[in-house]
Amino acid sequence: MTDDRERLIEAALSHVIFEGMGEKAIAEGARDIGMDPALARVHLPRGGADLAAAFHRKGDAALREWLAAHPPEGRFRDRISSAVMHRIGLSNRELARAGAAILALPQNAALGARLIWETADAVWEGLGDRSEDVNWYSKRATLSAVYGATVLYWLGDDSPDAEETRRFLDRRIEGVMRFENLKDRVRALPGVTTLSGLATGWIRRPENRNLPGELRANTRAGTKGGDG
Repeated sequence: MTDDRERLIEAALSHVIFEGMGEKAIAEGARDIGMDPALARVHLPRGGADLAAAFHRKGDAALREWLAAHPPEGRFRDRISSAVMHRIGLSNRELARAGAAILALPQNAALGARLIWETADAVWEGLGDRSEDVNWYSKRATLSAVYGATVLYWLGDDSPDAEETRRFLDRRIEGVMRFENLKDRVRALPGVTTLSGLATGWIRRPENRNLPGELRANTRAGTKGGDG
């Protein structure tokens, strides 16, 4: 992210509470830092969607740093829960609500899905996932669903320290664990493992992370480009 783009994003986010996650907040932010409105549109060509993506990705970058410095301990389900709750805690509820409203629009659906996937990827990478096959996709798809539902619950949660959100998350994870245990029992049946291997053995994790919803280079830690 360029310094000018970062300055614009920070300035625009300070106006979102009053102006919404859109063109007006970006215009006000550009005025604050003395940036030509035309240049602001170059930095954030999709307007509020780009601003929402940048805000979301700042949280993911902070999550990656936290997981590298303070990897959660305990049972695996508890480590996932800690990582997800920490990611939620990194967000501002009002900015997240404004971003969710923009990303819920049909034209931004691919970007919204991409951002949730990126967060799931950050969690799994931070927890040491090294899967190379279909499990790489299934883990992130499952956690994306859990994370997306948990964030929606959190946006309406007024319990102290988001206690109700944590309980909601733990129930979702427990449901996933029961499903995984069922899959393990099914795989143990004679012949199932062989058939499964034939069906999915060709699937590998992607080398290029530029999935739908992203404009430029991938946004994994240490890279530049993308939307935030």
